[in-house]
Amino acid sequence: MSAKKLTLLALYTTLALSIYAVESAIPPLVPIPGIKLGFANIVTLFVLSRHSARDALWVLLARILLAGFLFGQGISMLYSLAGGILCLVIMSGMQALLRKHFLPLTSIFGALAHNIGQLLVAGLVLKSFYVISYLPYLMLSAMVTGLFTGLCALMVNRFISPHIKHLSSE
Repeated sequence: MSAKKLTLLALYTTLALSIYAVESAIPPLVPIPGIKLGFANIVTLFVLSRHSARDALWVLLARILLAGFLFGQGISMLYSLAGGILCLVIMSGMQALLRKHFLPLTSIFGALAHNIGQLLVAGLVLKSFYVISYLPYLMLSAMVTGLFTGLCALMVNRFISPHIKHLSSE
């Protein structure tokens, strides 16, 4: 990996981590555990749509690990990794299937996958799959937050990416 690309991915990671830190300071919108806006995923979507799944994975992993060390607990990293990686796998598949169009739809599927990944980990950690009762609430919130995140990423792609196009080419 070139120094230029490594620097660009580090900048994306810093941006995602900053967004995550600000979002962490926002009180929960609803009293249901696990429902978050997921604004840091805007950066992941942007990297996935403008670069590659591998680049998005590096940014995602760095953000999750740094956020876990700086803001969370060890167990929160486990939930974030499970949700984030499943989310990225699904979004990569959707990007390929949709030929990098319909970013909001890709984001919705990613948000759904993220919540499923976290519920699976919760079931394993708690040794009880009663957490599945949260599924309808989490799926509804994932559709709303995924749509919003996807629309934000779409706007970033349309309005910001032409200005940084020269930075991303190697």
